[in-house]
Amino acid sequence: MRVATYTRISTDEEHQPYSLEAQATRLDSYAASQGDWELVRRFSDQTSGAKLERPGLQRAMLEAKAKRFDLLLVYRVDRLSRSVRGLAHVLEELDAYGVAFRSATEPFDTGTPAGRMMVQMLGVFAEFERATISDRVIAGMERKAARGGWCGGQRPFGYAVDRDRDCLVVKDDEAPLIPVIFRLYTEDRLGANAIAACLNERGHRTRQGRPWSHMSVLTVLRNRAYVGEIFFRGVHRKASHPGLVDPDLFERAQAILVERGENRGKRRSNPSPYLLSGLLRCGFCHRHYVGAAANGRSARYTYYVCFSRQRYGRQACEAERLPADDLHEAILDALERTYSDGELVEEAFRQAVARLKAGKPSLADELDAAEAEIGRMELALDRYLTAFESGSLSEAACGQRVKSLSEKLMELRCRRYDLHDLANEERAAQPIEPDLEDLAGRLHDVLREGDDRGRKALLKALVHEVRVVGRRDIRPTFRLPSDPVRILDGLVVPTGFEPVSPP
Repeated sequence: MRVATYTRISTDEEHQPYSLEAQATRLDSYAASQGDWELVRRFSDQTSGAKLERPGLQRAMLEAKAKRFDLLLVYRVDRLSRSVRGLAHVLEELDAYGVAFRSATEPFDTGTPAGRMMVQMLGVFAEFERATISDRVIAGMERKAARGGWCGGQRPFGYAVDRDRDCLVVKDDEAPLIPVIFRLYTEDRLGANAIAACLNERGHRTRQGRPWSHMSVLTVLRNRAYVGEIFFRGVHRKASHPGLVDPDLFERAQAILVERGENRGKRRSNPSPYLLSGLLRCGFCHRHYVGAAANGRSARYTYYVCFSRQRYGRQACEAERLPADDLHEAILDALERTYSDGELVEEAFRQAVARLKAGKPSLADELDAAEAEIGRMELALDRYLTAFESGSLSEAACGQRVKSLSEKLMELRCRRYDLHDLANEERAAQPIEPDLEDLAGRLHDVLREGDDRGRKALLKALVHEVRVVGRRDIRPTFRLPSDPVRILDGLVVPTGFEPVSPP
């Protein structure tokens, strides 16, 4: 029986009754007591059990699906999930993969209806316990907020947290800058970008020691902590800490935020017009380009700008802005020309196949070496056990060696599973020789007649990167997809192949 263990704590080790190490030790002992169990995998998380999106648990489920172990062992059921729905979901998936589940301290057989019922009842109690603790914590924090205390989170710039009194106190080296920011915004009528540039030129830095950006300036302007209020669960309350800004000045700043459209609550959510989001990379600072816009008297101008320049100003990066429409047209033309060049695409396909074949021998050799080493380890372990059973070797003489061989054997078997997975992934990644004429025609349909959603999806699939060195030096790198037909499925407009049927 190949066994995997799963351990979890929700916070730090120091405040847990059963640390990760303590759980692992108990599970190892429990597995060793079962005789025919072999411990092949260990998974662990240090996060809340309320949700299933945990790296260790997700990895365990993937390996259960790959048949890498036969039983998942936990210390208590609530280590797996503190939600009845989450627990039922995990158990259902394990059952579908043919993997059994066992709790070391709650011995219920999940293979029977009665055992499954008892496990789900334990899940009900675990969820109830979590909800009760959560209610108590929230009630305590609400009482603290009602008294004007600090309820946690990132401290506002200009304040420090007094842990003894649970309140904010003025930070003398930061607080004088807050009224300056509000006056620059309300009296001098500077924008957030201009204020950030002004602060950076004077040598000021944020709470984290980074240059000021327009977003960090806007965060200050929106924060009601500066008028002596505290925010908790959707309600602003009078706080015990002193304000740093006059309330009238703060309200004038809020009015300007609304007027300029910088209040996020007043914005409309529009689909992004930037087809190359995530694909453009600056040749100077190597950060991504982001979409931006400017409003003229009669038109709206969209462009791309380096993230460093957009966030921290020209002193951070001098990369040029790029007009979005012109850049879109240039990249679409280059993409269409590239995939219309049959010789180029065929050569790329040949090189991809050659690289795949070149990688296979080394993977096969490594798998053969792992199999041979496993055979030698199993033979050596069998000899030690035979000698022990016959009485020619004592436990003291062979025990440590047997333990060492068993651990190495488990690692080698895990490596063998990994190599098999890599081999399967390589087979799945086998490139399919494209029908060049069909591919070029379908590309044209999507790029020239499709909507922005379809064009953006196609660019994500076929463009590896667009390196921007300058306005006149832009270098796109295209990729050959493993299945061009599947990528294009659903992106071509209906009139691309046959007339639309009348309603």
